[in-house]
Amino acid sequence: MLEALIGFGALFGLVLLRVPIAVAMIIVGTAGFAMLRNWNAAFNLLGNAAFDTGLSFTLSVIPLFILMGNLLTISGVSQSLFTTAHRALHKMRGGLAMATIVACGGFSAVCGSSLATAATMSKVAMPSMRKAGYADSLATGSIAAGGTLGILIPPSVILIIYGLLTEADIGKLFVAGIIPGLLGVVFYMAAVYVTVLLKPNLAPSSQDDIPVERKDVWGVLAVLGLFAIIMIGIYGGFFTPTEAAGIGAATAFLIALFSGGLTFEKLFQAGLNCARTTAMIFAIIIGAEVFSNFISYAGVPDALLEFVQSLDVNAYVVILVLVLIYVILGAVLESLSMILLTVPVFFPLVTSLDFGTGALSDPEMVLIWFGIIVVVVTEISLISPPIGLNVFVLRSVLTDVPLRTMFAGILPFWAADILRLGLLIAVPALSLALI
Repeated sequence: MLEALIGFGALFGLVLLRVPIAVAMIIVGTAGFAMLRNWNAAFNLLGNAAFDTGLSFTLSVIPLFILMGNLLTISGVSQSLFTTAHRALHKMRGGLAMATIVACGGFSAVCGSSLATAATMSKVAMPSMRKAGYADSLATGSIAAGGTLGILIPPSVILIIYGLLTEADIGKLFVAGIIPGLLGVVFYMAAVYVTVLLKPNLAPSSQDDIPVERKDVWGVLAVLGLFAIIMIGIYGGFFTPTEAAGIGAATAFLIALFSGGLTFEKLFQAGLNCARTTAMIFAIIIGAEVFSNFISYAGVPDALLEFVQSLDVNAYVVILVLVLIYVILGAVLESLSMILLTVPVFFPLVTSLDFGTGALSDPEMVLIWFGIIVVVVTEISLISPPIGLNVFVLRSVLTDVPLRTMFAGILPFWAADILRLGLLIAVPALSLALI
C-alpha cells in the first residue's frame, strides 16, 4: 500500500512538472511494478500493454467514432443545427445562446467529442452572437458548457472507454446517457434564462429572424438519422458498437460527400486529426493500463474495499465521497486520464455496495449508473478552473477573449451541472429508465 501512495505522489509530481500524463503513468507504473516484482516483469507488462492496446479490435471503435465526428464537421451539419435552433428560439432573450446549447447537444450526439464540439461551435456560433450584441462571457460560456455534452450524449468515446474498463454493456451505457444528456441541455438553457434575467445587459431582448434553407433541414435530418441508426442498431442487437462505429463513419462520409463540402484536402485533414487524437488516446490508455496494474498489484482496490466496509456507512455516502474526489482531481487532471486512473480502482468498490431495493438492486445497473455519474463529473471538470480543457480550446480559437472572461461566463453553467449531478445521484431511475 505504501508503494501505491508513493506512486500517486510521484505521478502528480511529474504532472505538475508538465510531463505528459501518458509518459508519467508509464514511468511510474513501470518503476512501481519493478519495485514490487522485478524489472523483467515490469518491461513485459509495458510491452504487453502496448501490444494489446494497439491490436485491440474493440478499441477500434474509438478512431472510427472520432473520424465520424470529423467528417460531420466537414459536412456543415453544425451550421444547420445552429441555424435551425436559432430559428426556433430567436424571439427569447438569450435565445441565441440557448440555440448554441441545443446545437451543441445535437452535434455531440453524432460527434462524441467534447473538445471537437466546442471548437466547431465556437466558429459557428461566436460570430453570430457577437453580431447580435451578446457579451463575450455569456457567449463563450454557452459554447464551452454546451461542448461538454459531447462526452455524455451517445455515441460517447468516454462511455465506450468506461465500458471497456468495467466490462459494462456499451449499448446500455449509451441508452443510459440519453436522459441525463437531455437534462444537461435543459439545465444549461435554464442557466442562460436565469443569467439574462438577472443581468439583461448580457444579451439583447431578441434577435432578427433568419430563414431556414433546405440544406439546413437535410442537415438536421442527417444528424437524427445517423443517431437513430447507431442507437437502434446497437440496442436492438443488429450490430456491435465497433460495427456501429464503422457504419457511422461510412454514413458520415456519404453525408459529407453529398453536402458538397468534401474535398481531398479536407478529407486528408480529417484523417490526420483523427490519427493525432487516436494516438493521444491510445498512449494514455497504455499508460493507464500499466499504472492500474501496478496499483492493483499493490493491493489498493482490496484495501479500499476493506476500509469502506469497516466504516459501515450508507452506500450513497460512499458515492458522494467518490464524487468529491473526482471534482478535486478534475481541477488538476485531464478528463480521460482521470477516468482511466480511477475507474479500475473504484468500480469494484461501487459494485460491492448495498443500495437496498429498487433500481440499484442489480450490480449491473449500479455499474451503468455509476458510469453516468462519472461522466457528468467529468463534464464539470471540462469547464472547471484551472484546467478546464473546453475553456482552453475556446481560448485557442478566440484569442482575443481573456480566460478570466471565459471562466466568469462558465459559472452559471457550472452551477447547473452541480444541480444536475445531485439530481442524478438522488434519482438513479433518471439514468436507468430507458434500459
